[in-house]
Order: sequence, then C-alpha cells, then structure tokens
Amino acid sequence: MKELRIRTLAAVFLVAGVLSWAGARLWNSVGTLPRVPLAAPIVLALIAVVLLATAISLRARLKAQRERVAGAKGVDPLMAARAVVFGQASALVAALVAGMYGGTGAFLLESLDIPARRDQAIYAGFSVLAGLAVIAAAFFLERVCKLPEDDDTNGTTASAA
Repeated sequence: MKELRIRTLAAVFLVAGVLSWAGARLWNSVGTLPRVPLAAPIVLALIAVVLLATAISLRARLKAQRERVAGAKGVDPLMAARAVVFGQASALVAALVAGMYGGTGAFLLESLDIPARRDQAIYAGFSVLAGLAVIAAAFFLERVCKLPEDDDTNGTTASAA
C-alpha cells in the first residue's frame, strides 16, 4: 500500500481551489453564488475525530501487543489496513473539499462588507481548517499503522508470509 503524499494532497487542494474560485467568479456574474453549508466544517471535524480516535485506539492496542501485556486485544492486520485506506480516502476527499471551499472563501473575501457573504466566508474558512484536521489525522493514523522496518542482523532478508 502506498503512503499518502503531501504533494498529491497539495495539488488536489490547489487545483480544486483555483477551479472553485473561477467557478465562484463565473457564478457571481450570473447574480448568485452557491452557499457554503454550515454542516460542511462540522462533518469534516467529525471525520477528523473518528480518524483520530481510531489512530489512538490502534496505537494503544499495538503498544499493549508489543509489550505482551496479559489480556491485550490484538490488532487484526486486515482491520488496520482498512483503517489506513479509510484515512487515505478521507484525506483525498478532504483535500478536494477544503480546496473547493478555500477557493470559494477566497472569492468571498472581496465582499466581506455584506453580512451573508461574511458568514459564508467564515464557514468556508472553518471548512478548510477542518479539512486540514482530517488530513493531519489521516497522516497520524497511517503512521500508527506503519509496519516497523525489518531489523536485518544476519544479512538475510525476511520473507513475507
């Protein structure tokens, strides 16, 4: 499984942001602007909390397993792999959504004197922050579930089971 790359996420964020900014300008020329829902930062924050809770739980279980604590509940490798895939998918979607709301928010910065647009810009800013929190939680989850490097003391490589 490939690791997340910051370059990929940054590229998705920037492309989505530029396209969203251009789309907002075009949409505004027609006379309306799509709304940034209040639920957007809330949903992204909830996803970040779920990812963080999963990472903390897996980290504690892996630590107990490594230290051979009596009665420690092991970690199923397939469950850990699914958690990492969920984190990676969440990070990609969060980069896309944060870029989209970031572009819209950047456009809305031009008209902060209008109360409705100011509120929309605030929602967009919180959505970007929550999207960054999802990405950070996904990186943490990926780091927790990463297999340790093989200690090759005898000069032979370990075969994968």
